[in-house]
Amino acid sequence: MKSVGIIAEYNPFHNGHLYHLQKTKEVSAADVAICVMSGNFLQRGEPALVSKWYRTRMALEAGLDIVVELPYAFAVQKAEIFAYGAVYLLNALKCDSICFGSESGEVKPFLNTLEYLNKHSDTYDHYIKAYIKQGVSYPRALAQAYSSLKDGLRDGVDLSKPNNILGYQYIRAAHEMNSKIHFFTVKRSKAGHHDQTFHHEKIASATSIRKSLSENPDLDQIRPYVPESTLSVLASYVQKYKKLHGWEDYWPFFQYRLLTMSEDELQEIYDAEEGLPYRLKKAAKSAKSFHSFMQSVKTKRYTWTRLQRICVHILTNTPKSVMVPAAEKPQYIRLLGMSRTGRDYLNKRKKELELPLISTVSSCPEDWLVLDRKSSQVYAHVLPEPEKSSLFSLEFAQPPIMIGTRY
Repeated sequence: MKSVGIIAEYNPFHNGHLYHLQKTKEVSAADVAICVMSGNFLQRGEPALVSKWYRTRMALEAGLDIVVELPYAFAVQKAEIFAYGAVYLLNALKCDSICFGSESGEVKPFLNTLEYLNKHSDTYDHYIKAYIKQGVSYPRALAQAYSSLKDGLRDGVDLSKPNNILGYQYIRAAHEMNSKIHFFTVKRSKAGHHDQTFHHEKIASATSIRKSLSENPDLDQIRPYVPESTLSVLASYVQKYKKLHGWEDYWPFFQYRLLTMSEDELQEIYDAEEGLPYRLKKAAKSAKSFHSFMQSVKTKRYTWTRLQRICVHILTNTPKSVMVPAAEKPQYIRLLGMSRTGRDYLNKRKKELELPLISTVSSCPEDWLVLDRKSSQVYAHVLPEPEKSSLFSLEFAQPPIMIGTRY
């Protein structure tokens, strides 16, 4: 069976994702579509609107065949580590290809850029370090270094665009691990990755959908932009857990963590650089909301996204000593859901898989899921009882979702 991989967060699954899935199946001619999906906290340092189990349901109902979890150690990370973890899992699942969305729409410019930057890696690294010394953020340093270097590059990719950046990192990761995975890309159109408002009658960015729901929780307003199955899953989650998750729900707990931790303790948190703990603690004393807190701590050096990721690590109490070794490479494949086609694929390939396939928590060593378990507990903590215990219990009790089963 021919397989294609997709890397996503589906927060939530919308019509643009559906278009990408349909085009992915078309261009790859695959029999099976496999998704590596972030868990309850996401790459931009945000809690997902609904839990990973409900987003798995969205994906399966829309036509994905297998959904596996990208572990916390890779999900709440900068683009390079996020991409490496996801591609590693798809490679371990024996995917023939990966299809990603991009502003470019063609794979060749990505390959040209990778070859060019590898050839000029010393100069590229020199530029990056020079720009970082000037006080700019790491992503901006990468973009400016690339801009300074690319005069000799013909038909390269624009690495100032968010989807292009991730696509480049996917291809780079596959190259680093000597994977034979083939790449396709589908051009993103009609809605930009960071669009804050609705511009098209049927296609909207996940960012604009989340923003709209944060301002008005009425699900009917997003009906034009998501499949009916997504709307149904979101409604089911709200009915059962009484909310859609957002950073403001976690603000009281996050503020308490900051105010009660010492600067030395904060310094041990993953990705927290010297001097940052003082700035965070000072802002937490006067901020009235998470948004106002973020506005006061954001600088030219620290992007909003990076700060949010650090905030997630503070909220989950994730130290460097645990995160660094965990993010070296995935140790397992956590199966969240599958269709009957997906089950057939796994049954045929299970002896070839390069990592252990986990379908129940009890079947794996205790230390493997320590970060995912802790992040799931924190994610559920904003709910009242008995909803809080009910959601967290899924981490241990929920078997992989099959199409046609109930929650």
